[in-house]
Amino acid sequence: MAKRAVKYAVIDAFTDTPFKGNPAAVCYLEDEGGVDEQWMQSVAKEFNISETAFLARAISPVDSDPGGGDSSARFHLRWFTPVAEVNLCGHGTIAAAHFLLTSGLVKSDKIEFVTLSGVLIAKKILGVNHLETSDFAADGEEKFSIELDFPMIPVVECNSTEILSVPETLNGASVISIQKTATAADLIVELSSGKEVADIHPNFAELEKCPGRGVIFTGLAPAGSGFDFFTRFFCPKLGVNEDPVCGSAHCALTPYWSKKLEKKTLVAYQASPRGGVLHLQLEEKTQRVRIQGEAVTIMVGTLLV
Repeated sequence: MAKRAVKYAVIDAFTDTPFKGNPAAVCYLEDEGGVDEQWMQSVAKEFNISETAFLARAISPVDSDPGGGDSSARFHLRWFTPVAEVNLCGHGTIAAAHFLLTSGLVKSDKIEFVTLSGVLIAKKILGVNHLETSDFAADGEEKFSIELDFPMIPVVECNSTEILSVPETLNGASVISIQKTATAADLIVELSSGKEVADIHPNFAELEKCPGRGVIFTGLAPAGSGFDFFTRFFCPKLGVNEDPVCGSAHCALTPYWSKKLEKKTLVAYQASPRGGVLHLQLEEKTQRVRIQGEAVTIMVGTLLV
């Protein structure tokens, strides 16, 4: 039987520099027929990066836009780590939108993704965070960033059984507070400074034994850095020892730091070895977080099904 070719791209999200930010593989399926979850999981394991995203057009009557919107810009989207499917992924969504916009598959500046977390909106924004004086790079390519409209994730108190025991990872760093996300129960560990966050040398065996899914370390950014806070996210239980730049974690970190800093607009730096920048806006009334970042394609190819 002849094999079917599936287009893919590897895209670095939350950066404009190749091999920085967070890589995601984006696989474009003409439709979801002929592939199943096991195949998707095997592909994600083969890529062996933090997330692999799978796109398929959503044009059935169930998915059509009752408001008469552009059904050609509506897609099913799923995300897989090397070991499991996840309900929400920021950088995989940035990468998926970037793939659709740069490949010519979508002409609209607004894309709707049907996901396990509901319908998520991605918008093309010319320039970077509305601050660029030119919409074009030196090579003549159009510059744009992508803004995501994501659900806010509440942060709740930990109970007495959820104790952080990572002495080698902390290496003397001072812990200000420990809370957790209300969804995946990721621990949010605030350290006394962003520098301490950046200087962490993780012991993954320690981190894997922690309660919840993963551990988010965060701290106030150094004065004059241009950022509000630093973050690093470790999730060895999902086969991702360190997530280089995690958009979904900032669905919880945005309300956390918004309350502490008394501001709704924030700029975050994920201080992993690859590094990445996230522009954040808390929409408190609607319980949403707008996450904006850039992306760059570093590889394209085909998979055989």
